[in-house]
Amino acid sequence: MSKINTSILWGIILLILGFSACTCSTGQAIQKVLGSSAETPVFLGVKALSSKKILFEFSKPITVSSINFDPPLEIQSISDGTSSEEASVLVSLKEAIRGGERIVADLLVEDELGNTLGVLIPFRSRNEQIPDLIITELRTEYANPKAEFLEIKTLSPGNLGAIRLFIAGTGMAEPIFEFPPTEVASGEYMVLHLRTLDPASVNETGEDIGLSAGTETFPDARDFWVPEALKRLRKTDVILLLDQDNKVLDGVLLSEKPDNTWAKEDLSRGADMLTAQKAWLPAEKEERNLSPRDAVLTKGATATRTICRDETAPDTNTAADWYIAATSQASPGKPNSGKRYEPK
Repeated sequence: MSKINTSILWGIILLILGFSACTCSTGQAIQKVLGSSAETPVFLGVKALSSKKILFEFSKPITVSSINFDPPLEIQSISDGTSSEEASVLVSLKEAIRGGERIVADLLVEDELGNTLGVLIPFRSRNEQIPDLIITELRTEYANPKAEFLEIKTLSPGNLGAIRLFIAGTGMAEPIFEFPPTEVASGEYMVLHLRTLDPASVNETGEDIGLSAGTETFPDARDFWVPEALKRLRKTDVILLLDQDNKVLDGVLLSEKPDNTWAKEDLSRGADMLTAQKAWLPAEKEERNLSPRDAVLTKGATATRTICRDETAPDTNTAADWYIAATSQASPGKPNSGKRYEPK
């Protein structure tokens, strides 16, 4: 027998003896031999709890080896899960962050077995001044240079930072737009243009709300722009404005036909979210999930006939609040026209 084969044989014998002598479980014994790579911690998410506290969650208790923020933030303390069963890291900052700021965290963590994990994750700082908002006008159809848009009116002062817009027909995995930190007064109109056609278009986040160029920008309203020129809103869709805790600030249900079921799973998910939070109510005022027959009927909508809220009536969270404006009565950034489209 060669020296190489003899060495392999003795290695197998020693390995068997090692397992036999070990008082731990079979799984622990295997882990001792193979290492702990299968037990690497998993990053589960990040949440800004307040303007000075940020929570990072993991699948198991870990120790923070390093943590950095961009832009830089001064850390007061770090509490991790090494002394408890908590699989999270709580970072306390010395100074409060402005609400809705985009921050990137760079962490290196290690578990008790020496497994390490690097995390590079963007998030928004906690916005504790969310205003009351209401969606007031929508355009679902595109005719260059008139792009789809969403008009929003503020009902109280506050900060728009970290408010997210989801359009279910485009998918519920990621928001279409996340508002940057913007201080607003009560009674402001804002237009979120769902296409960017002019490179000079900019988000108006400061006091000067006449900065942005482009078709249908209005000097007395704030303009925001979704990047690129893609189709994002359709005649059958579910629109949701959410805060950082997934609370629905406002939502709208649209359908071209009064069907009984949704054609896409994401549309059903969006409608169920409105149902759960009573942000939109069934037409018959009964307890059930929302369907297309509860939506604003959009068959007559065009690029010049927008879908408008009746701003003179109380908000009932139903399709009865909405109508299609008459031809050429679109009014992004202004109070809605009272002239209604009357199908022939």
